Amino acid sequence: MRSIAFYLPQFHPIPENDQWWGPGFTEWTNVAKARRRFPRHYQPRLPGELGFYDLRVPETRAAQADLARTHGISAFCYWHYWFGNGRTLLGRPFSEVLTSGEPDFPFCLGWANGSWTGTWHGSPGRVLIEQTYPGDDDHRAHFDALVPALVDPRYYCIEARPVVFLHSPNQIPDLGRFADAWREAAAAAGLGGLFLIGQTRPVTPPDAGVLDAWVTMPLPGLRFDPLSRIMRKAFGLPRVASYRHYVQQGAQLVPGCLSYPAVLPGWDNTARSGSRGIVLHAATPELFKRQVEQAKALVQERNPEHQLVFVKSWNEWAEGNYMEPDRRYGRTFLEAFRDAFADTASTD
Repeated sequence: MRSIAFYLPQFHPIPENDQWWGPGFTEWTNVAKARRRFPRHYQPRLPGELGFYDLRVPETRAAQADLARTHGISAFCYWHYWFGNGRTLLGRPFSEVLTSGEPDFPFCLGWANGSWTGTWHGSPGRVLIEQTYPGDDDHRAHFDALVPALVDPRYYCIEARPVVFLHSPNQIPDLGRFADAWREAAAAAGLGGLFLIGQTRPVTPPDAGVLDAWVTMPLPGLRFDPLSRIMRKAFGLPRVASYRHYVQQGAQLVPGCLSYPAVLPGWDNTARSGSRGIVLHAATPELFKRQVEQAKALVQERNPEHQLVFVKSWNEWAEGNYMEPDRRYGRTFLEAFRDAFADTASTD
C-alpha cells in the first residue's frame, strides 16, 4: 500500500506576492492572522515543531521528508505552476530539491493549471495571473522543462511510467491531443511514456479514457448545517459542515475507470477567505484514521502497484488541510495515518 501527499511550495517570498499582497507575504501571513468565527471553531491553526518555516531552507525540506517517511507517506506530489509561454511561479523549492538531490524522498509533479485570482482574498474580480494554453509548441516547451525531474531516480512511477497529476484536466483544450503529445514526447525522451492522473468529481468524466487514472475531488456533496446557513446570512459566517458526516459518506472512487481515493485530514480556508470560506468542523485524528481505513479498503485487493491513496494535503495550512504537526494536535494526525497504513506502507 502506498500514498502520495500533495505538497504546496508556496512558503517562501516571491516578488509577485510582494507586489500583490505586501513585502514578505507567504501563506503564513494568512495563517497567523486567522481568527475564530464561531464557538469551538479551531482557529488560528499554528504550526508545531516545524514552525513558520521557509522552504528555501534545506533543513526544513529534510525535516518534512523525515516526518513523511516515518508516518507512512510514500511520496510528495509537488504542485507545479506553468501559466503558458514559459511563465512559472513558486518553482524555487522544488528546483533546489532537484538540483541538490536532497531530500532523498520520492516525488512526482502535479500541474496546478488554473488562473490565480483574488477570489479568496476579497477581490473576486481580480485576475493576478491568467492560465493560458497557447498551443502545441507551448505544450512541448512545458514538457521539455519537466524532463530533468522526470528522469530523476527519485521520481515516482506507476507501471514504469512517471506519474504526472493534472489538477483541472477539463480546462485543457483538446485534452486527448495534449495527452498524446506529452506521451509521445516522453517516449522520445526514453521514459517509456507517462502515467497521467486527473482530478474529477466522483462521477465518470467525459474524457475518462484519455488519462490513465483519476482521483476524486476532496469536497463532493457536503451537507451544511442548516443553522450555519441562517447564521451565514445573518452574521456573515462561513459555511460549516460536519467532518464526522463527511467521513461517514465514505471514501469514493470514480465509477467506470481506474481511480484512486483521496483522504482529507480537514478543511478550513477561513484563514485565506474569511466569511466566504468553508469549514469541515471538528476534525479529529480518530475520524481521520477511519477515513484512511475506508480508502485503504477500496484499493487493498488490487495489484500492489495500484494500491494507492492520495492525501490532500501535506501542508495546505491556509486551507486547513495539512498533515504537518500543529500546536493543538502535534503529530497525532500523522500517527493516525501511520497506524491506518500499518504493515502496508511503502516508499519503494
